Amino acid sequence: MAYTRGNLAVQPKRKEEVNPLYREKKKVVTRRHGLPLQEKLLYMLTLGVFVLVAVTLISRYVHIYDLNLQAQKLDSEIAQNKKQIGIYQMEKQKLEQTVAQRAKEQGYVTPDADKTIRVSADNPASGSDK
Repeated sequence: MAYTRGNLAVQPKRKEEVNPLYREKKKVVTRRHGLPLQEKLLYMLTLGVFVLVAVTLISRYVHIYDLNLQAQKLDSEIAQNKKQIGIYQMEKQKLEQTVAQRAKEQGYVTPDADKTIRVSADNPASGSDK
């Protein structure tokens, strides 16, 4: 085979082109036939199943998210209630320590161990000591 690329001495002859007045164009026309009814129904059924599964999964995730949100709210509420209980217990201890002192200030006395108080069961409103 002769070396023809790049060697000017051996140039291949060029084809003479004839300039026609018009160019023929070929256009390929493809006709698409519609899908059969059974195939359309199968596609729609498949699409419906995918949508149903997606909606089910999304609704489950929304429900789980809602439950987690409620659990977090309850945890924060429990923590606030525990703090409030601690405050109330401290107040209770302070009040228990001051009860005896306040009673003495108001004139109450501690009863003796040998002195008993009897209340009659017949007339509880009388308030008489025996």
